[in-house]
Amino acid sequence: MPKLLEERYAIITGASLGLGFEIARKYLEAGASLMICARNEALLDKAALELRKLAGTGQSVLAIAADVSRAQDVTAIVGAALKEFGRLDILVNNAGVAGPIGTVESTDWQEWIRTIEINLLGSVLLSRAVLPHFKRVKRGKIIQLSGGGATNPLPMLSAYAASKAAIIRFMETLAEETRPHNIDVNSVAPGALDTRILDEFLAAGPDIIGSDFHARALRHKQEGGVPLSKGAELCVFLASRLSDGITGKLISATWDPWNLLPEHLDDLNATDIYTLRRIVPKDRAMTWGNDN
Repeated sequence: MPKLLEERYAIITGASLGLGFEIARKYLEAGASLMICARNEALLDKAALELRKLAGTGQSVLAIAADVSRAQDVTAIVGAALKEFGRLDILVNNAGVAGPIGTVESTDWQEWIRTIEINLLGSVLLSRAVLPHFKRVKRGKIIQLSGGGATNPLPMLSAYAASKAAIIRFMETLAEETRPHNIDVNSVAPGALDTRILDEFLAAGPDIIGSDFHARALRHKQEGGVPLSKGAELCVFLASRLSDGITGKLISATWDPWNLLPEHLDDLNATDIYTLRRIVPKDRAMTWGNDN
């Protein structure tokens, strides 16, 4: 892979396993230095050890066990990265949980809240923490990992769906706030991955999570899911100068021609392509309910 991120410095959350670890690996291949974090210290230490073996000359891999929903932990992550690296260029908000599974009224309320705290508030806290630095240097990349809950209802996964939809709209809003500062803010839909969250969905069983959803999850598991590399490669692209000016978008790693997007920058900036929006009748070829 070309060194698209050479001499770039990134924070990646939830990087001890799965997609977060793969993003970290791809960032190292692309030349970046990393601050990785996750809640499980033992898994994080193991991941950091593996990643340091891949680091080239002049590259560093720092690791801090942290809970992104705690303001003091977020302050520690960003402060340590700035102290070690001297600057930051990229934030990847990957940390997330599936949350409670079941009907809205039957799920544990504290687990429901906890899902919002990690999936939504954790990403907001980290974005807030890096923005003063990004604005001061007039550049920066914020990349948010999304999920199917951002664009589709997910019965029995209400906290997960609500948190994912909310964080995408937050990122779209943040993109507009930070456009004058040359900060690009985008979200990534990595596809159906074979990760810990998929295992949680399967373990719930069809009676709890729903037979249709369970059948889809089982099929993804049997087929191996979307390769982690697809989402990770898109995250490299969005962190690089190749994507400069692309902001406020939710981009699919599997369906969208993201490597061609720089050729369509004017169209992206002039329209609501790749954003959340309300569907009106004419979008579905209906004649009723439309303006004359």
